[in-house]
Amino acid sequence: MKPFNSLLQFQAHFNTEEKCREFLEHQRWNGTLACCFCGSLHVTRLKNGRRFQCNEKECRKQFSVTVGTIAENTKIPLTKWFLAMYILSNHSKGISSLQLASWLGVTQKTAWFLNHRIREMLTEKEPKVLRGLVEVDETYVGGKISNKHVSKRKHFGRNDNKTMVFGAVEREGQVITQIVPDTTKESLINAVNENIEKGSVMVSDENPSYKGLSKEYQHAKVNHSSGQYVIGAAHTNTIEGFWSLLKRQINGIHHYVSPKHLQRYCHEASFRYNQKKITQDERFANAVSNCEGHLTYKTLTKQI
Repeated sequence: MKPFNSLLQFQAHFNTEEKCREFLEHQRWNGTLACCFCGSLHVTRLKNGRRFQCNEKECRKQFSVTVGTIAENTKIPLTKWFLAMYILSNHSKGISSLQLASWLGVTQKTAWFLNHRIREMLTEKEPKVLRGLVEVDETYVGGKISNKHVSKRKHFGRNDNKTMVFGAVEREGQVITQIVPDTTKESLINAVNENIEKGSVMVSDENPSYKGLSKEYQHAKVNHSSGQYVIGAAHTNTIEGFWSLLKRQINGIHHYVSPKHLQRYCHEASFRYNQKKITQDERFANAVSNCEGHLTYKTLTKQI
């Protein structure tokens, strides 16, 4: 794909449905068509150019390039999908549904649904396990108790209104985020074991919940409460820098994120952080190539 120096260049290139479909086909199948239902490579393009026919006797189904992707059954033109993908994968803090609705000429409800489906694309299908020197930390995300009505404040503790997020980042590498129910030893140790390779050097603050990990990790810690922030190569500045980006995204753009959807917003921030060293057009192409999946409006809005 040609490099783009501006949003205007991007729009000028992907200005027709045909160009968008062609690029989506290339990113999804890399020139080798495959049936969305059975995986067969015996596929024929039909005369209209937009649909395909599987030639396997047991299948014989027709499909388009969007079947089996996050854009399946969409009524939104692919030109608008592509513009939204480009913005969300590259804008440093993302974009609100209200602003996206204005730019695309759709309703806020449509833009909200579109945003969440794109965030689903930005979620890694096979998350990496971190190794080497890894910083770990946790943060609370949510509204301030002071913003609640005075009659309700007395029922909440300091962090009762917030959701706990665990984070781990390789030094000069990838970041992983995971919603955890609390900061108990069990929750945090499980998060470490799921995301960090045994034998790695793990750096944390003085949180006592990380005690006991020295049997499987080389555990170094810095005591922030005593004014200790760096001991040689041991510090948690990198993961704290990522928390700053995440909270600016949430507080500055969205203002409020429900616990139900928070993990998707974390994946969005992680995607941009993990691909910060490549160009904007490369980030967009990587997002499109991760398009397979399904997320319905009913799933998004159901009560949990």
